[in-house]
Amino acid sequence: MATDSSNRGIGLPPLDISAAFPQATPASIFPPSVSDYYQFDDLLNDEEKALWKKVQAFMEKEVAPIMTGYWEKAEFPFHVIPKLAELGVAGGTVKGYGCPGLSITGSAVALAEMARVDASCSTFILVHSSLAMLTIALCGSEEQKQKYLPSLAKLQTVASWALTEPDYGSDASSLRTTATKVSGGWLIDGQKRWIGNSTFADILVVFARNTNTNQINGFIVKKGSAGLKATKIENKIGLRMVQNGDILFNRVFVPDEDMLPGIKSFQDTSKVLAVSRVMVTWQPIGISMGVFDICHRYLKERKQFGAPLAAFQLNQEKLVRMLGNIQAMLLVGWRLCKLYESGKMTPGHASLGKAWTSLKARETVSLGRELLGGNGILADFLVAKAFCDLEPIYSYEGTYDINSLVTAREITGIASFKPAMLGKSTRSRL
Repeated sequence: MATDSSNRGIGLPPLDISAAFPQATPASIFPPSVSDYYQFDDLLNDEEKALWKKVQAFMEKEVAPIMTGYWEKAEFPFHVIPKLAELGVAGGTVKGYGCPGLSITGSAVALAEMARVDASCSTFILVHSSLAMLTIALCGSEEQKQKYLPSLAKLQTVASWALTEPDYGSDASSLRTTATKVSGGWLIDGQKRWIGNSTFADILVVFARNTNTNQINGFIVKKGSAGLKATKIENKIGLRMVQNGDILFNRVFVPDEDMLPGIKSFQDTSKVLAVSRVMVTWQPIGISMGVFDICHRYLKERKQFGAPLAAFQLNQEKLVRMLGNIQAMLLVGWRLCKLYESGKMTPGHASLGKAWTSLKARETVSLGRELLGGNGILADFLVAKAFCDLEPIYSYEGTYDINSLVTAREITGIASFKPAMLGKSTRSRL
């Protein structure tokens, strides 16, 4: 029968997932947390335990029911921000100025619990809190801290952190965005890319090269500044709810009082990145925990050949491998926090933590994808969404390879970030 081409794609609306597949519960009704097999929570103090449970309850109640729809549309659920503010996690380890002054362990487990349900929400907080707010807290003047941090801590305003550029990702210290001194302030010119929260942030912490000193300086740029343009990056397959943007700076004026006095070179960013890399270490842990919890429930609900999938030896082995990975990741993440708190953490420690947990999480999430079969490619059952969300985390805050090289430099004393001079190899062939 001939079909009018104008009618193609028109049909009935899709079935609700519970009606289409009644044998298993979708992730909108999130399962209980069952991945803490070695009773990791014994290592937490009462305040950290309470925060963990508080964030867990919030994410399961407020975010789990809506996350698939927003992820599919690549939109951020802005109505959740006031409720996120009530958790008291924005500002993390920052003390004073309305910030919670959490231990780094408490801040890390809170971020992991967010990532357990939705990695995009955890990334929103990571950028706002562990990058932008922390930069102001560590590198800002007293006046800047008093002016900006209280409203950021309440999430009445939102911040972004702009370092990466189209031409400079891993090689961030070579950035080209410039800051030129003029009367009363600075003119920022250049371009940034992959900047989380940037399309709606009230302030942006921006890194630019001082045209007088050739050093990297930091600036607070306000939303709506003349010459500032932030546009959303489309067509991402991971962290789809995060509003990553391209930012163009065309002679954007920043007054002197919004230059961050504590950033005099690129090395000064290490104070911030040391903390944020600890935080990012915990995102793969949280994602893996969520995937395990979903798979654990799914295998007991879903039946084939007259038995639940949990009864098959191959599935049991995969589930136990996932569980073992999570126990190891939790202990690595916890130890990294303790090294930081004691002042013993090195850049190599932080880089190994981020690289290793993201690698192990990749294996864990891939096993979960196998266990769910066809439903493993549906965001409704979390695993496909988590599979995709983990990929950008594997790359940001230092790719797996770059973080491995940071640790390798520390243990061997040899830096190998740049390849051998191409000119030598060219001459050898002539």
